[in-house]
Amino acid sequence: MKAVRIHSTGGPEVLQIENLELPEPAADEVRIRHTAIGFNFQDIYTRSGQYAAPLPSGLGTEAVGIVESIGSAVQDFKVGDRVCYASGPILAACATHRNYPAARLLHAPTHMQDEQIAAALLKGMTVEYLMHRCYPVQKGQYVLMHAAAGGVGLLAGQWGNHLGAHMIGVAAGPEKVKLALANGYAYCLDRLKDDIPARVKEITQGAGVPVVYDSVGKNSFEQSLNSLAPRGYFVSFGTTTGAPPPVPASTLQKMGSLYFTRPTLVTYTASTQELRDSASAVFDLFAKGVLKINIHQRYPLQDIAKAHADLESGHTSGSSVIIP
Repeated sequence: MKAVRIHSTGGPEVLQIENLELPEPAADEVRIRHTAIGFNFQDIYTRSGQYAAPLPSGLGTEAVGIVESIGSAVQDFKVGDRVCYASGPILAACATHRNYPAARLLHAPTHMQDEQIAAALLKGMTVEYLMHRCYPVQKGQYVLMHAAAGGVGLLAGQWGNHLGAHMIGVAAGPEKVKLALANGYAYCLDRLKDDIPARVKEITQGAGVPVVYDSVGKNSFEQSLNSLAPRGYFVSFGTTTGAPPPVPASTLQKMGSLYFTRPTLVTYTASTQELRDSASAVFDLFAKGVLKINIHQRYPLQDIAKAHADLESGHTSGSSVIIP
């Protein structure tokens, strides 16, 4: 097998493609030959050291493939099954093959192609838990989403529009603003020129929004805080520009009894049932045509360093996939 590995943290230059021997799957595992690999900002966080991982480490949390062999205790899967996953516990998706625990594995839906699943599963489950369980979005509400032209952002626009929310996106530059508006956003602000809180207050007739979903972090922190209505929810689920500053309890009090939370998909899909329910919600909306995935970048495995550089620099839009 070939696998992307890091022996130290740093820039894209630390990425290595290694030839490894894959052992037989354990009793509760299956061996998968990958056909498409999802690529997410979490991979950047791990490679750079922002997310701690024991070194040396593989990378990647989601992929699609074919079962090549099964462990003695596996009952839900058989050789030849088309499968997918979007969670740990070990980072090793960015590879041609891997062994994976059957309890965290999913049957791939027949109505979606391999690349679609790899590009959409983790991002779609992220939108599901954010909009249904972290802060349940209601029909008629105004919702602010940063990075609206990214993979999560585009699915969030479509999903929020389906729920009947008035989606307000934030993106960088006219092309990304246009892309967001074509994917469910009623409004999209340009962070390169707009005063985000002022425009949000204008759109909401001075009220502010009940929830902000912010994956940007440091650079958008003040914008998010100042866009909220009293008792609003600041949902910080990513840090592409670095971690936001600590939030004193007194700040939340003075700005209108605000809520601040830092959720993760890992927590919201901790049980096998939660994982399957979340994935089923995503697959169902694709089957109904509510969700469509925008795959704008495809990289062969040997170009993994370029994929990292492109995503980290903001030169991508929509979703990216790695082709093993």
